[in-house]
Amino acid sequence: MPEAKVPIWEKACLTIEEAAEYSHIGETTLRDRIAGNDFDFILRNGNRTLIKRKRFEKYLDSISVI
Repeated sequence: MPEAKVPIWEKACLTIEEAAEYSHIGETTLRDRIAGNDFDFILRNGNRTLIKRKRFEKYLDSISVI
Protein backbone atom coordinates (compact mmCIF):
# COMPACT_ATOMS: atom_id res chain seq x y z
CA MET A 1 0.00 0.00 0.00
CA PRO A 2 1.50 3.38 -1.01
CA GLU A 3 2.27 5.90 1.70
CA ALA A 4 -0.21 8.80 1.86
CA LYS A 5 1.47 12.17 1.33
CA VAL A 6 0.32 15.03 3.54
CA PRO A 7 -0.50 18.17 1.51
CA ILE A 8 1.75 21.16 2.20
CA TRP A 9 -1.14 23.32 3.45
CA GLU A 10 -1.89 20.74 6.18
CA LYS A 11 1.67 20.35 7.49
CA ALA A 12 2.71 22.05 10.72
CA CYS A 13 6.33 22.53 9.61
CA LEU A 14 7.78 22.91 6.14
CA THR A 15 11.24 22.41 4.72
CA ILE A 16 12.84 25.37 2.94
CA GLU A 17 11.94 23.73 -0.37
CA GLU A 18 8.30 23.27 0.65
CA ALA A 19 8.07 26.82 2.02
CA ALA A 20 9.45 28.16 -1.25
CA GLU A 21 6.91 26.17 -3.25
CA TYR A 22 4.08 27.17 -0.91
CA SER A 23 4.89 30.90 -0.86
CA HIS A 24 6.33 31.32 -4.37
CA ILE A 25 9.44 32.85 -2.84
CA GLY A 26 12.75 31.46 -4.09
CA GLU A 27 14.72 29.07 -1.90
CA THR A 28 17.78 31.31 -2.04
CA THR A 29 15.76 34.33 -0.95
CA LEU A 30 14.25 32.39 1.95
CA ARG A 31 17.64 31.06 3.05
CA ASP A 32 19.16 34.56 2.87
CA ARG A 33 16.32 36.09 4.91
CA ILE A 34 16.41 33.54 7.72
CA ALA A 35 20.20 33.07 7.88
CA GLY A 36 20.96 35.98 10.16
CA ASN A 37 17.60 36.71 11.71
CA ASP A 38 15.62 35.06 14.48
CA PHE A 39 12.09 34.99 13.14
CA ASP A 40 9.46 33.29 15.28
CA PHE A 41 8.54 30.96 12.39
CA ILE A 42 11.96 29.24 12.28
CA LEU A 43 12.55 25.90 13.96
CA ARG A 44 16.15 24.70 13.99
CA ASN A 45 16.98 21.06 14.62
CA GLY A 46 20.73 20.64 14.36
CA ASN A 47 21.62 21.37 10.74
CA ARG A 48 18.02 21.23 9.60
CA THR A 49 15.88 24.36 9.42
CA LEU A 50 12.11 24.06 9.33
CA ILE A 51 9.47 26.72 8.85
CA LYS A 52 6.41 26.81 11.10
CA ARG A 53 3.71 27.15 8.45
CA LYS A 54 1.03 29.09 10.38
CA ARG A 55 3.51 31.62 11.79
CA PHE A 56 5.12 31.94 8.34
CA GLU A 57 1.68 32.72 6.88
CA LYS A 58 1.16 35.44 9.51
CA TYR A 59 4.58 36.88 8.71
CA LEU A 60 3.77 36.94 5.00
CA ASP A 61 0.47 38.70 5.75
CA SER A 62 2.28 41.38 7.73
CA ILE A 63 4.82 42.38 5.05
CA SER A 64 4.40 44.05 1.69
CA VAL A 65 7.90 43.67 0.20
CA ILE A 66 10.36 40.76 0.23
